[in-house]
Amino acid sequence: MEHVFPSGRPALDFAGTLRARRGPSPREMLHSPESLSSWFRECRIVESDIACRPLDLRKAVALREAIYHLVVARITGARYDQEALGVVNDTARQPPPVPQLTEDGRRVEATVQQALSHVARDAIAVLGGPEVPLLKECANPDCTQFFIDHSRGARREWCRMDPCGNKIKAAAYRARKRASGESGIAANVSS
Repeated sequence: MEHVFPSGRPALDFAGTLRARRGPSPREMLHSPESLSSWFRECRIVESDIACRPLDLRKAVALREAIYHLVVARITGARYDQEALGVVNDTARQPPPVPQLTEDGRRVEATVQQALSHVARDAIAVLGGPEVPLLKECANPDCTQFFIDHSRGARREWCRMDPCGNKIKAAAYRARKRASGESGIAANVSS
């Protein structure tokens, strides 16, 4: 798989397709029309690739950025950006993907606009639903992935343990070891 889906929510995972957004080297996961098509398939919005064009990719990135800004606003208690709100609402007005019953079972067919509508509708469900107080952004400063914290006591800090939680825990362990090693050296020098 080319993409990751740590939150289990299409809108939150879509917002995370620009990795390490605040870092010196953000990684764009929607780098081509083909990568957008594979995101729709891997997210299970559709079962097979959709023919995406460069214009579709630009619309998808605009939707992703709108969702990102709305989620940040919701988490921080800021007012929604009206342009971002318009992008999400306009996209959600498009018809959703259409499930079909076939001899082989269920099949979902969609155009790019229908797949984006599915993502926008999920953003509305997340941001307008009862789980808003559980929305969080990964505590790894290099990660900008969102998730809904269903952990006991709502104490989850990372989008996933691997790699984010492990990376932060390992860095904290090394820092503690350095600090205890330096204090041990200082104690030996003074004796």
